[in-house]
Amino acid sequence: MPKQEFFVDMTCGGCSSAVTRVLNKLGDVQFDINMESKTVCIESQHSVDTLLDTLKKTGKETKYLGEK
Repeated sequence: MPKQEFFVDMTCGGCSSAVTRVLNKLGDVQFDINMESKTVCIESQHSVDTLLDTLKKTGKETKYLGEK
């Protein structure tokens, strides 16, 4: 499965918890959250658009950075 990297403007543990919550609801995803670089690397069969829309549900600034 390809890994996709996204920027998410996370500033605290609550932000990373929100990312974890929305991605777990999506299902069939494996991901790593890096608070320092404000990135989320996601391994999933879901489309980039679906992943981006899901991450935007956190209310944080989000953008797609590319395939990792």
